[in-house]
Amino acid sequence: MLFSEVADVPKGPKVVAVGSFDGVHLGHQYLLRQALAEAKVLKAPLLVYTFDPPTKVFTRGEGFLMDLTEKVEALREVGVELILAVPFNEAFAKRPAEAFLEDLKALEAVRIHVGEDFRFGQGRAGGVEELSRVAPTRVVPLLTLGGEAVKSSRIRALLQKGKVEEARHLLGRPYGAYGVVVEGEKLGRRLGFPTANLAVHPKKVLPPGVYAVEVEGGFGRYKGVANVGTRPTLGGEERRLEVHLLGFAGELYGEEARVRFLKHLREERRFPSLEALKAQIAQDVALARAYFGL
Repeated sequence: MLFSEVADVPKGPKVVAVGSFDGVHLGHQYLLRQALAEAKVLKAPLLVYTFDPPTKVFTRGEGFLMDLTEKVEALREVGVELILAVPFNEAFAKRPAEAFLEDLKALEAVRIHVGEDFRFGQGRAGGVEELSRVAPTRVVPLLTLGGEAVKSSRIRALLQKGKVEEARHLLGRPYGAYGVVVEGEKLGRRLGFPTANLAVHPKKVLPPGVYAVEVEGGFGRYKGVANVGTRPTLGGEERRLEVHLLGFAGELYGEEARVRFLKHLREERRFPSLEALKAQIAQDVALARAYFGL
Protein backbone atom coordinates (compact mmCIF):
# COMPACT_ATOMS: atom_id res chain seq x y z
CA MET A 1 0.00 0.00 0.00
CA LEU A 2 1.26 3.45 -0.95
CA PHE A 3 0.57 6.56 1.15
CA SER A 4 1.55 10.23 0.86
CA GLU A 5 0.33 11.40 4.29
CA VAL A 6 1.29 10.11 7.73
CA ALA A 7 -2.35 10.28 8.78
CA ASP A 8 -3.37 7.82 6.06
CA VAL A 9 -1.07 5.02 7.29
CA PRO A 10 -2.83 2.18 9.20
CA LYS A 11 -2.49 2.27 12.99
CA GLY A 12 -0.35 -0.16 14.95
CA PRO A 13 3.32 -0.74 15.82
CA LYS A 14 5.73 -0.74 12.89
CA VAL A 15 9.36 -1.20 12.02
CA VAL A 16 10.27 1.88 9.96
CA ALA A 17 13.09 2.19 7.42
CA VAL A 18 13.83 5.77 6.39
CA GLY A 19 15.68 7.12 3.35
CA SER A 20 15.45 8.35 -0.23
CA PHE A 21 16.18 4.83 -1.53
CA ASP A 22 16.88 6.23 -5.00
CA GLY A 23 17.64 3.23 -7.20
CA VAL A 24 16.85 0.66 -4.47
CA HIS A 25 20.41 -0.58 -5.06
CA LEU A 26 22.22 -3.42 -3.28
CA GLY A 27 23.04 -1.19 -0.30
CA HIS A 28 19.39 -0.28 0.12
CA GLN A 29 18.38 -3.92 -0.30
CA TYR A 30 20.86 -4.91 2.42
CA LEU A 31 19.26 -2.41 4.82
CA LEU A 32 15.72 -3.39 3.89
CA ARG A 33 16.30 -7.12 4.31
CA GLN A 34 17.63 -6.54 7.82
CA ALA A 35 14.59 -4.40 8.59
CA LEU A 36 12.27 -7.08 7.18
CA ALA A 37 13.95 -9.74 9.31
CA GLU A 38 13.48 -7.65 12.45
CA ALA A 39 9.87 -6.92 11.52
CA LYS A 40 9.24 -10.66 11.28
CA VAL A 41 10.72 -11.25 14.73
CA LEU A 42 8.66 -8.42 16.24
CA LYS A 43 5.53 -9.51 14.35
CA ALA A 44 5.11 -5.95 13.09
CA PRO A 45 4.94 -4.73 9.47
CA LEU A 46 7.83 -2.88 7.86
CA LEU A 47 7.00 0.58 6.57
CA VAL A 48 9.41 2.44 4.29
CA TYR A 49 9.32 6.20 4.84
CA THR A 50 10.74 7.76 1.67
CA PHE A 51 10.69 11.02 -0.27
CA ASP A 52 9.34 12.02 -3.68
CA PRO A 53 11.41 13.26 -5.38
CA PRO A 54 14.60 12.02 -3.70
CA THR A 55 16.03 14.75 -1.48
CA LYS A 56 19.07 15.53 -3.64
CA VAL A 57 16.89 16.11 -6.70
CA PHE A 58 15.31 19.01 -4.82
CA THR A 59 18.27 20.29 -2.81
CA ARG A 60 21.04 19.90 -5.42
CA GLY A 61 19.16 19.66 -8.70
CA GLU A 62 20.51 16.18 -9.41
CA GLY A 63 18.72 13.70 -11.64
CA PHE A 64 16.94 10.67 -10.17
CA LEU A 65 17.56 6.99 -10.83
CA MET A 66 13.93 6.06 -10.20
CA ASP A 67 10.68 7.94 -10.22
CA LEU A 68 8.10 6.99 -7.61
CA THR A 69 6.45 4.31 -9.78
CA GLU A 70 9.78 2.56 -10.37
CA LYS A 71 10.78 2.88 -6.71
CA VAL A 72 7.53 1.39 -5.42
CA GLU A 73 7.89 -1.51 -7.83
CA ALA A 74 11.49 -2.16 -6.70
CA LEU A 75 10.58 -1.91 -3.01
CA ARG A 76 7.80 -4.44 -3.49
CA GLU A 77 10.21 -6.81 -5.20
CA VAL A 78 12.33 -6.74 -2.02
CA GLY A 79 9.23 -7.56 0.05
CA VAL A 80 8.07 -4.17 1.35
CA GLU A 81 4.29 -3.80 1.52
CA LEU A 82 3.80 -0.44 3.26
CA ILE A 83 5.34 2.66 1.67
CA LEU A 84 4.94 6.25 2.79
CA ALA A 85 6.23 8.57 0.03
CA VAL A 86 6.02 12.14 1.27
CA PRO A 87 6.31 15.01 -1.22
CA PHE A 88 9.74 16.61 -0.77
CA ASN A 89 9.36 20.30 -1.53
CA GLU A 90 10.48 23.64 -0.10
CA ALA A 91 8.04 23.44 2.78
CA PHE A 92 9.16 19.94 3.74
CA ALA A 93 12.85 20.88 3.45
CA LYS A 94 12.29 23.68 5.98
CA ARG A 95 10.62 21.45 8.57
CA PRO A 96 12.54 21.27 11.85
CA ALA A 97 13.94 17.93 12.95
CA GLU A 98 11.32 17.74 15.69
CA ALA A 99 8.51 17.64 13.11
CA PHE A 100 10.07 14.57 11.51
CA LEU A 101 10.31 12.89 14.92
CA GLU A 102 6.61 13.60 15.42
CA ASP A 103 5.93 11.78 12.15
CA LEU A 104 7.74 8.69 13.44
CA LYS A 105 5.81 8.83 16.71
CA ALA A 106 2.53 9.08 14.79
CA LEU A 107 3.58 6.05 12.74
CA GLU A 108 4.06 4.14 16.03
CA ALA A 109 7.62 3.19 15.16
CA VAL A 110 9.00 0.50 17.49
CA ARG A 111 12.28 0.11 15.60
CA ILE A 112 13.95 2.44 13.10
CA HIS A 113 16.49 1.50 10.41
CA VAL A 114 18.62 4.10 8.60
CA GLY A 115 21.86 4.19 6.65
CA GLU A 116 24.96 5.53 8.36
CA ASP A 117 24.86 8.79 6.37
CA PHE A 118 21.22 9.62 7.15
CA ARG A 119 20.38 13.09 8.48
CA PHE A 120 17.03 14.87 8.64
CA GLY A 121 15.33 18.17 9.34
CA GLN A 122 16.18 21.71 8.24
CA GLY A 123 19.93 22.08 7.89
CA ARG A 124 20.30 18.30 8.39
CA ALA A 125 20.10 19.02 12.11
CA GLY A 126 18.80 15.61 13.20
CA GLY A 127 20.68 12.33 13.49
CA VAL A 128 20.66 8.96 15.20
CA GLU A 129 20.65 10.39 18.71
CA GLU A 130 17.39 12.19 18.02
CA LEU A 131 15.84 9.16 16.27
CA SER A 132 16.67 7.00 19.27
CA ARG A 133 14.40 9.17 21.39
CA VAL A 134 11.47 7.81 19.38
CA ALA A 135 12.48 4.14 19.12
CA PRO A 136 15.62 1.96 19.19
CA THR A 137 17.47 2.84 16.00
CA ARG A 138 19.73 0.58 13.95
CA VAL A 139 22.33 2.33 11.84
CA VAL A 140 23.18 0.06 8.90
CA PRO A 141 26.74 0.49 7.58
CA LEU A 142 27.10 1.34 3.90
CA LEU A 143 27.61 -1.77 1.77
CA THR A 144 30.99 -1.78 0.02
CA LEU A 145 31.73 -3.33 -3.38
CA GLY A 146 34.95 -2.88 -5.33
CA GLY A 147 36.49 -0.92 -2.48
CA GLU A 148 33.82 1.79 -2.54
CA ALA A 149 30.48 2.31 -0.84
CA VAL A 150 27.41 1.45 -2.89
CA LYS A 151 25.62 4.78 -3.16
CA SER A 152 23.12 6.36 -5.55
CA SER A 153 25.66 9.07 -6.40
CA ARG A 154 28.20 6.41 -7.46
CA ILE A 155 25.63 4.81 -9.76
CA ARG A 156 24.68 8.17 -11.28
CA ALA A 157 28.35 8.85 -12.03
CA LEU A 158 28.72 5.46 -13.73
CA LEU A 159 25.62 6.01 -15.85
CA GLN A 160 26.76 9.44 -16.95
CA LYS A 161 29.85 7.70 -18.37
CA GLY A 162 27.75 5.02 -20.09
CA LYS A 163 28.97 2.28 -17.74
CA VAL A 164 25.67 0.43 -17.55
CA GLU A 165 27.22 -2.95 -16.79
CA GLU A 166 29.04 -1.59 -13.73
CA ALA A 167 25.84 0.17 -12.65
CA ARG A 168 23.98 -3.13 -12.99
CA HIS A 169 26.48 -4.75 -10.62
CA LEU A 170 25.63 -2.18 -7.93
CA LEU A 171 21.89 -2.15 -8.57
CA GLY A 172 21.44 -5.90 -8.69
CA ARG A 173 19.42 -5.48 -11.89
CA PRO A 174 19.83 -3.74 -15.25
CA TYR A 175 19.28 0.00 -15.14
CA GLY A 176 15.98 0.89 -16.74
CA ALA A 177 13.80 3.71 -17.95
CA TYR A 178 10.25 3.86 -19.13
CA GLY A 179 8.06 6.27 -20.98
CA VAL A 180 5.25 6.66 -23.47
CA VAL A 181 6.06 6.29 -27.17
CA VAL A 182 5.46 9.62 -28.91
CA GLU A 183 5.67 10.68 -32.52
CA GLY A 184 9.04 11.87 -33.85
CA GLU A 185 10.38 12.96 -37.23
CA LYS A 186 10.35 9.35 -38.54
CA LEU A 187 13.97 9.68 -39.70
CA GLY A 188 14.78 6.16 -38.51
CA ARG A 189 12.05 4.80 -40.73
CA ARG A 190 13.49 6.64 -43.73
CA LEU A 191 16.91 5.18 -42.94
CA GLY A 192 15.49 1.67 -42.73
CA PHE A 193 15.63 1.41 -38.93
CA PRO A 194 12.34 2.63 -37.45
CA THR A 195 12.61 3.79 -33.86
CA ALA A 196 10.25 4.33 -30.94
CA ASN A 197 10.78 7.75 -29.36
CA LEU A 198 10.09 7.55 -25.61
CA ALA A 199 8.98 10.58 -23.62
CA VAL A 200 10.99 10.31 -20.38
CA HIS A 201 10.94 12.66 -17.38
CA PRO A 202 13.61 15.36 -17.92
CA LYS A 203 15.12 14.65 -14.46
CA LYS A 204 15.53 10.94 -15.16
CA VAL A 205 19.19 9.92 -15.39
CA LEU A 206 19.85 8.37 -18.81
CA PRO A 207 23.24 7.00 -19.93
CA PRO A 208 24.41 8.83 -23.08
CA GLY A 209 25.38 6.69 -26.04
CA VAL A 210 24.21 3.63 -27.95
CA TYR A 211 23.21 0.41 -26.18
CA ALA A 212 21.96 -3.11 -26.61
CA VAL A 213 18.68 -3.16 -24.70
CA GLU A 214 15.61 -5.14 -23.82
CA VAL A 215 12.28 -3.42 -24.36
CA GLU A 216 9.02 -4.52 -22.76
CA GLY A 217 5.43 -3.32 -22.87
CA GLY A 218 1.90 -4.33 -23.74
CA PHE A 219 3.23 -5.16 -27.21
CA GLY A 220 5.56 -7.89 -25.84
CA ARG A 221 9.28 -8.14 -25.10
CA TYR A 222 11.95 -7.44 -27.69
CA LYS A 223 15.71 -7.05 -28.00
CA GLY A 224 16.79 -3.76 -29.43
CA VAL A 225 19.25 -0.93 -29.91
CA ALA A 226 18.77 2.33 -28.02
CA ASN A 227 20.29 5.75 -28.60
CA VAL A 228 20.37 8.34 -25.81
CA GLY A 229 21.50 11.77 -26.92
CA THR A 230 20.81 14.85 -28.95
CA ARG A 231 21.33 13.40 -32.46
CA PRO A 232 24.22 15.74 -33.39
CA THR A 233 24.21 14.65 -37.05
CA LEU A 234 20.79 16.30 -37.34
CA GLY A 235 21.75 19.34 -35.29
CA GLY A 236 19.55 18.28 -32.40
CA GLU A 237 19.74 19.88 -28.95
CA GLU A 238 17.09 18.09 -26.91
CA ARG A 239 17.98 14.81 -25.18
CA ARG A 240 16.05 11.83 -26.52
CA LEU A 241 15.69 8.12 -25.88
CA GLU A 242 15.01 6.28 -29.13
CA VAL A 243 14.83 2.52 -29.53
CA HIS A 244 14.91 0.25 -32.57
CA LEU A 245 13.19 -3.06 -31.78
CA LEU A 246 14.71 -6.09 -33.48
CA GLY A 247 12.09 -8.12 -35.32
CA PHE A 248 9.18 -5.79 -34.58
CA ALA A 249 6.84 -4.39 -37.20
CA GLY A 250 3.97 -2.05 -36.41
CA GLU A 251 3.05 1.18 -34.64
CA LEU A 252 3.73 1.84 -30.96
CA TYR A 253 2.42 5.39 -30.50
CA GLY A 254 0.79 5.80 -27.09
CA GLU A 255 2.25 2.57 -25.73
CA GLU A 256 4.15 2.51 -22.46
CA ALA A 257 7.55 0.89 -22.84
CA ARG A 258 10.29 -0.08 -20.38
CA VAL A 259 13.89 -0.11 -21.59
CA ARG A 260 16.66 -2.03 -19.80
CA PHE A 261 20.21 -1.00 -20.69
CA LEU A 262 22.42 -4.08 -21.02
CA LYS A 263 25.54 -3.33 -23.07
CA HIS A 264 27.27 -0.11 -24.11
CA LEU A 265 28.02 -0.27 -27.84
CA ARG A 266 29.51 3.15 -28.56
CA GLU A 267 29.32 6.85 -27.79
CA GLU A 268 26.99 9.11 -29.75
CA ARG A 269 28.83 11.18 -32.34
CA ARG A 270 28.28 13.38 -35.36
CA PHE A 271 28.46 11.80 -38.84
CA PRO A 272 29.29 13.63 -42.08
CA SER A 273 26.13 12.46 -43.82
CA LEU A 274 22.90 10.52 -43.39
CA GLU A 275 24.43 7.70 -45.41
CA ALA A 276 27.30 7.46 -42.95
CA LEU A 277 24.81 7.47 -40.08
CA LYS A 278 22.78 4.72 -41.74
CA ALA A 279 25.91 2.58 -42.16
CA GLN A 280 26.79 3.04 -38.49
CA ILE A 281 23.28 2.11 -37.35
CA ALA A 282 23.57 -1.09 -39.39
CA GLN A 283 26.80 -1.85 -37.52
CA ASP A 284 25.11 -1.09 -34.20
CA VAL A 285 22.29 -3.51 -35.02
CA ALA A 286 24.80 -6.18 -36.01
CA LEU A 287 26.68 -5.71 -32.71
CA ALA A 288 23.45 -5.96 -30.75
CA ARG A 289 22.43 -9.12 -32.61
CA ALA A 290 25.82 -10.66 -31.86
CA TYR A 291 25.49 -9.69 -28.17
CA PHE A 292 22.08 -11.36 -27.97
CA GLY A 293 23.17 -14.35 -30.07
CA LEU A 294 20.58 -13.65 -32.75
